[in-house]
Amino acid sequence: MALRCYLAMTAAEMGSAEVIPAFPGWMACHFSSYGLGLSNLPASLPEGAMVILNDRTPIHGHDPALILDQLSALLEQQKPGCFLLDFQRPGQAQTAAVAKCLTEQLPCPVAVTEYYAGALSCPIFLPPPPLHIPLAEHLSPWEEREIWLEAATDAETITVTAEGSRFAPTVIETLDEPIFTDSTLHCRYHISLTEEAAVFTLLREGPELTALLAEAETLGVTQAVGLYQQLKL
Repeated sequence: MALRCYLAMTAAEMGSAEVIPAFPGWMACHFSSYGLGLSNLPASLPEGAMVILNDRTPIHGHDPALILDQLSALLEQQKPGCFLLDFQRPGQAQTAAVAKCLTEQLPCPVAVTEYYAGALSCPIFLPPPPLHIPLAEHLSPWEEREIWLEAATDAETITVTAEGSRFAPTVIETLDEPIFTDSTLHCRYHISLTEEAAVFTLLREGPELTALLAEAETLGVTQAVGLYQQLKL
């Protein structure tokens, strides 16, 4: 597969791994709770790696110029290949200012989530499609943009009753027989019937995820990002 898939790793995973993946991603870099810059910046990083910045710590008065200086120094010293701004708190003016500054000023690819990418010209980072939604439909609102896609194993239940359908994420390890496959949704599924409802249990694991990423490549997705422990592709 030509699509580049970065594997996001914690510092402990990267430090203890016997073999570093071809495309590692340094995760859990975040806004400092005690100062105005970033915490958990890598001390040592494989050249060409991705650096992932999240907003799990809410931003409070952080200066975009200071964060730009920190990441510019990191870029010069350790030569990461790209940055991902995995911002999941929508509607924050200060976060938007950071996203605008970094995507416009850093001299390497910088992607940001759909919450902040709308007014920017950078790549957009999208979550994986829900299992009941075809990938092309999931990507279609952003077809004019460069897309980076989250790669994840997943499971979902769909409960169909006379009143309608309910969709819910779930956690399962195996599917009961009989198991069917859907090549459009890239999942396996099982159907349970009662007098009141039909329950579809959908699962996407390694083979289905590989097929999803192969389709993503044909649809113009340029990079994928997944968790090292979950994927180990």
